[in-house]
Amino acid sequence: MTDDDILLASALADAAGAAIRPFFRARFAIETKSDASPVTQADRAAERAIRDLLALHAPADGIVGEEYGRERAGADRVWVLDPIDGTRAFIAGRPIFGTLIALLEQGKPMLGIIDQPISGERWVGAAGRPTTLSGQVVTTRSCPTLADALLATTSPWLFDAAGGSVFDRVRGSVRDTLLGGDCYNYGLLAAGHGDIVLEQGLQLYDFAALVPVVEGAGGLMRDWRGGLLDADSDGAVVAVGDPSLLDPMLALLG
Repeated sequence: MTDDDILLASALADAAGAAIRPFFRARFAIETKSDASPVTQADRAAERAIRDLLALHAPADGIVGEEYGRERAGADRVWVLDPIDGTRAFIAGRPIFGTLIALLEQGKPMLGIIDQPISGERWVGAAGRPTTLSGQVVTTRSCPTLADALLATTSPWLFDAAGGSVFDRVRGSVRDTLLGGDCYNYGLLAAGHGDIVLEQGLQLYDFAALVPVVEGAGGLMRDWRGGLLDADSDGAVVAVGDPSLLDPMLALLG
């Protein structure tokens, strides 16, 4: 992962944002995919714009995208794309969705961008470097005890039955819980405006970009067993802003 990779990732986010903005709070067709999630013209236009740039500037790299699938997914370097993470929020005109762009090297997330194309907020995380928000370094906040923590999740209905019981147990151990937000929750955590994000059932393109953002800001992101997240992870994830929260969270998740 190099400076050129960061510049390319930023150009990919620019292209996606240009494709998305004309559709925001406009009239457009909504389709339902086989997994019951919605998809719009904006999702597809944004991913197509990203893929066109990758074909020009990184033709040997692999791609894993939500809308157009996998190309060369076994390559050492793979770009992982979610053109609109939070399509339901986008459809509702809520600017708390984001474009997620990650670069994996040998299956490990090394670079991640969360881009909010309406507000102009862009988080950039890269292994070994501090996370930035719109060019300024950001850090997570201190919160060493669960009882003081602010928990966020996109929706309690996205957990399975066992996961829902886990979520309820965690919810009963923290100060407050916020619903909604998708990837935006992780950006806010990285900037010091939340303490825990808990989710289940994510795909690689939902979480790969988030890991470098959270960890470059001083937080930790793991699976529910405490393992590092990579291309083989099962999609049950926990992010904590203060590393002191990880062990008590894992005790609850176990």
